[in-house]
Amino acid sequence: MASIFTKIINREIPGHIVAEDENYIAFLDIMPLVKGHVLVVPKQEVDYIFDLKPEVLSGLHLFAQQVAKAIDKTIKCTRVGVAVIGLEVPHVHVHLVPLRSIDDINFNRPKLKLSKDELSEIAETIKSGF
Repeated sequence: MASIFTKIINREIPGHIVAEDENYIAFLDIMPLVKGHVLVVPKQEVDYIFDLKPEVLSGLHLFAQQVAKAIDKTIKCTRVGVAVIGLEVPHVHVHLVPLRSIDDINFNRPKLKLSKDELSEIAETIKSGF
C-alpha cells in the first residue's frame, strides 16, 4: 500500500508543495512544530533512510539544502534545524524546522493546527525564496 507521502507525490491527496524535481519533493507538514516546518521526501518510496542508495541519499540532502535556504530567506528564524526520525510514516523524510529556540524542534510538544489558508500562505512564502 502506498504511503501518505506517495499519495501526495502522485497528487492523489493534496499537499502544500514548496519545491519539487524529478527525484524529490518538499511540502509543509500539516501538523507542524512551528510555521514553516517542511518535509523533504524522495519520490522513491523507501522506509529507512539508510536503505537509500548513496546517490539518492546525497541527492536528498542537496535538495533539502536548497529548501532550507528558501525557508531561511522567507521565514523569521535563527536557522533551520534538521531531523530524521523515521517512525511516523514508512517513507523516508527529512524534517526542516525553522528555529528560534531549541524547543522549536521538540517533537514531544503539541503540534500546531493551521488552516488550509494559513498553510497555503506559508507555502507560497517559502516558494518565493527560490
